[in-house]
Amino acid sequence: MKQTTSSYGIQEALLALGIKPINQGASTGSNWFANGQVIESYSPADGKLIATVKAATVQDYDAAVAKAQEAFKVWRNMPAPKRGEIIRQFGEALRKHKESLGKLVSYEMGKSLQEGYGEVQEMIDICDFALGQSRQLYGLTMHSERPGHRMYEQYHPIGVVGIISAFNFPVAVWSWNTALAWVCGDVCVWKPSEKTPLTAIACQNIIQEVFKNNDIPEGVSCLVIGDAEIGKALANDKRVPLVSATGSTRMGISVAEAVAKRLGKSLLELGGNNAIIITPSADLKMVVPGAVFGAVGTCGQRCTSTRRLIVHEAIYDKVKDALVSAYSQLRIGNPLDSNNHVGPLMDKDAVATYLNALKVAETEGCKVVVAGGVLDNMESDCYVKPAIFEAKNEYNIVQTETFAPILYLIKYSGDVQNAIDLQNNVPQGLSSAIMTNNLREAEAFLAATGSDCGIANVNIGTSGAEIGGAFGGEKETGGGRESGSDAWKVYMRRQTNTINYSDSLPLAQGIKFDF
Repeated sequence: MKQTTSSYGIQEALLALGIKPINQGASTGSNWFANGQVIESYSPADGKLIATVKAATVQDYDAAVAKAQEAFKVWRNMPAPKRGEIIRQFGEALRKHKESLGKLVSYEMGKSLQEGYGEVQEMIDICDFALGQSRQLYGLTMHSERPGHRMYEQYHPIGVVGIISAFNFPVAVWSWNTALAWVCGDVCVWKPSEKTPLTAIACQNIIQEVFKNNDIPEGVSCLVIGDAEIGKALANDKRVPLVSATGSTRMGISVAEAVAKRLGKSLLELGGNNAIIITPSADLKMVVPGAVFGAVGTCGQRCTSTRRLIVHEAIYDKVKDALVSAYSQLRIGNPLDSNNHVGPLMDKDAVATYLNALKVAETEGCKVVVAGGVLDNMESDCYVKPAIFEAKNEYNIVQTETFAPILYLIKYSGDVQNAIDLQNNVPQGLSSAIMTNNLREAEAFLAATGSDCGIANVNIGTSGAEIGGAFGGEKETGGGRESGSDAWKVYMRRQTNTINYSDSLPLAQGIKFDF
């Protein structure tokens, strides 16, 4: 029997997360307000209207930033371990709401239910990471060249952090930024994608419950839902010293230019054009699931999605045949049904972009291996077939990131350096992988002359980053780093301190005054 969305528990999830038929799109805490146009959130899973949101205006944004500035004066003075305790409680609240929030992520965005739950788990994981980080905001101590002096470095909160997030990870990327920014003593103003406003409202409801229970002032977490005008206001606002932006390279360039003009800081996580190199020694039992999940997971709408397979000619036909067989077994349908592997694209605009890419690929000379197209008789018009083409790396369409499940097979010959050169020869530099059982090939891939990406994996795919490692890429991917490692430092300002505990004052360069 065909299930309806209500039978998946969507209405119960909305109720648990405080989502109403009509919602306000701006909040500085428990106070909700908005004076802009109405945004309608439709599910790509079944085409149904979930709820409406009244968007914020630029004036609403200004009010939110002013409130954030006030809150910063209080929040920065709370000891970091105390801030870590608040974030720990946020993680516990997310555990409580994992099922409801995971379902809403899946339903509003279209990714599979398992991926929806996984995204909320990433939020929980970064809360755990930030809790530990709250006792490790380390500086350095240096020896001074002057007698009776001590030098050291320390880090201080930077202030209001602006966050612009994309629809494909509507909650996880926000949490990566906020958990670290909060533990560093910063406050946050979040502009989510207007395509996924309800998940953002749910997150604000969850964190405000925690803040309320701990008497945290309004403004530590601000939400401003709106169109590109809100993003422009954020990028140009001198009150916001750091803007973290996730999205397309085109959007990132616009943000970077605006922030740079006012000498602010930007953290950019932009497009990817990720490849897996498959060498003759690769284990096909690992190649196929890694490549298929990387290419079709989230319906190809991850910045780390696998776009290219660079396969040695000796095993090319074997790999191609294995992929064709695997693609024939994919189950495409409602993402809330855990039996399905692939859900829909985000919306009809995404479908149009996908269809155009299919046409361009054939026009440029790509050979169809697995045909694409829109699926008929589905619950919405956003379900498409994952496609595979044989291609050359220099084709314009291959050089371009298409946010859809299109995979290009590229043949290489000779040694692994030829494959690495092909992989690197695209404008983007986010994620990369090699499948090999040859130690020399693996080490060559990880060497300075190897992958030029921010992420380089051996015998795993391009998708699936762990919280503990810094996430981000090079070239047109923007150069930013989020999440783990020492990514916390970007949310703070660095200060060098020198203390003179002697009874004299030696001057620089040996200068002396006769008085």
